[in-house]
Amino acid sequence: MKSTLIILTFNEINGVQALYNKIPFKKVDEYFVIDGGSTDGTIEFFKKKGIKVISQKIHGRGEAFRIGMKKAKGDYIVYFSPDGNEDPKDILKLIAELEKGSDIAIASRFMKGSKSDDAGIFRGFGNKAFTATANILWNGSLTDNINGFRAIKKEKLKELNLDAHGFGIEYQMSIRAMKLKYKIKEIPTYEPNRIGGFSTAGSFDTGLYFIKLIFHELKVGKKFLEHN
Repeated sequence: MKSTLIILTFNEINGVQALYNKIPFKKVDEYFVIDGGSTDGTIEFFKKKGIKVISQKIHGRGEAFRIGMKKAKGDYIVYFSPDGNEDPKDILKLIAELEKGSDIAIASRFMKGSKSDDAGIFRGFGNKAFTATANILWNGSLTDNINGFRAIKKEKLKELNLDAHGFGIEYQMSIRAMKLKYKIKEIPTYEPNRIGGFSTAGSFDTGLYFIKLIFHELKVGKKFLEHN
């Protein structure tokens, strides 16, 4: 099975410069960047390194996930954001879990053995609350179904027909995977503070969208399968 590493960027030049040499490019079969319109030199940095950069015509993290799925040639897809919050060492660990038979592997910031320096009290509580809500509604047992640092089998990702926007894409992926009883494996991760830049995920707006997404998923049930 082949693996594809998808690097998601939007004005992350500081993080990219700090983490580039730690990213295991030589140990994956394919890799490319999906950029949401960086103006800080991120695009130029990767192009100088000879790495393909795909520019989004429609902005947003949700669209980036969908573009990545369509462009990836590998059987296993890993989504990685080089903003400093995600540890490049976990990229191969996530792929390894798919190789062992999992459908999705998520880097959890809240399971035993994990640590987050960036979540904060309010955001950390919100993440755990939304995770718990989804677990209750769809009979899950995850500790962090929101974190976007994850790997998934491409065939399984296509089946989910994800249509969420922004940072809701990961949450919807987890919810629909629970609906279909996918085998989901979490690994403990360390989330350091961001390296430069700023987060585009506003806590209030994101939380409000997650609430709307929960009601949407309750309404659609498994009807998303009809679009396959």
